[in-house]
Amino acid sequence: MELDHVQAFLEIVHSGGFARASAELHLSQPAISRRIQLLERELGAPLFDRQGRGAALTDAGRAFLPHAQALLASVQDGIEAVTAIRDGNLGAVTLALVGTLASSRLAARLRVHRDAHPGLDLRLRTALSTEVSALVLRGEAGLGLRYRTDSDPALTSVVIDEERLVPVCPPGHPAERAGSAGLAGERWLTFPYQPDDPAEPYAAAVRQALAAGGLGTAEIVPVDSLTAQKRMVEAGFGLAVLPESSLEEELRAGTLRPVPVPGLTATIPVVLIRRRHAFTSGAVRALIATLTA
Repeated sequence: MELDHVQAFLEIVHSGGFARASAELHLSQPAISRRIQLLERELGAPLFDRQGRGAALTDAGRAFLPHAQALLASVQDGIEAVTAIRDGNLGAVTLALVGTLASSRLAARLRVHRDAHPGLDLRLRTALSTEVSALVLRGEAGLGLRYRTDSDPALTSVVIDEERLVPVCPPGHPAERAGSAGLAGERWLTFPYQPDDPAEPYAAAVRQALAAGGLGTAEIVPVDSLTAQKRMVEAGFGLAVLPESSLEEELRAGTLRPVPVPGLTATIPVVLIRRRHAFTSGAVRALIATLTA
């Protein structure tokens, strides 16, 4: 089985179609199609249902997916093992994390870690929680930081923190003084959320916090950027429930104020994930130690 055929298969799954996969791999679409045809011929079953410009996995494709991920991840482990022998504990390590976790506090910890390990190439990638898990499973990231544990048996999940979610309003808003009495009729800004799509546990946690605070029927405005949510709250376009670690600058400057409604404050676990049987280089072990300290 050719590795580039498996890589093409995984890129189509990841990007959602043959055209996007060919762009990502810098190959022509016929070349991508040919690789999949050869792979399907070798496996004896179709892997995709072509749907216009997209492609959906067949039952055979879904059955093959975890094994394809494990195959490429294992090759990446081999590369990292050889690099570790060649370079000692130096080299590259990629940390995938949910964008809302990229606070100034975490960035400072990672900067100290990088400075303490000369020669370390620390690379960061941001994604949604399920995408963080996928990056780790494919071996594209050695470690991941996401919200809530992942039940995939190929991953290990360790809770390293509890993120506090804090309701905020602009200065002078009635809710700042009146608490829950000042929330009637307010709209709330939060990340897009689909009940049947678990891609972002943070968005689900915000919805649960609003429901617990008696605001389950409040108007919800989806905003897909944490920074945009903060700026829109500051400008008076709504209220939001945001990660406390991301609010340090705004709370210190007074451009955002906490809403004194205990029922709206919630916590969500921050989880460090890695592949269960992955090769662990010295660079990865050192980063684990920093993140779990």
